[in-house]
Amino acid sequence: MKILQSPLFARTVKKFHKNQKSVLDEVIKKILIDPQIGVEKKGDLKGIYVHKFKINNTLYLLSYRIEHDTLELITIGPHENYYRNLKSYTRNK
Repeated sequence: MKILQSPLFARTVKKFHKNQKSVLDEVIKKILIDPQIGVEKKGDLKGIYVHKFKINNTLYLLSYRIEHDTLELITIGPHENYYRNLKSYTRNK
């Protein structure tokens, strides 16, 4: 399966520390094994899955989309303003 990163996702991950990136890599591997691990959103965000996980006792949300044989990583971040930012990103794309 091919993995694509949105520019928003890449900018956010660039700021992560090494140990945070290793946890994120494990989460992405779990998503590749079972793409339905996240919860599919409804309404404006239909077709986008959000998976929740913790890094250093902080809850992070990772949104992704699966099309054909491609996993597109859209955005990652804490819950605060997460869905607002995700909606604005998907509208502008």
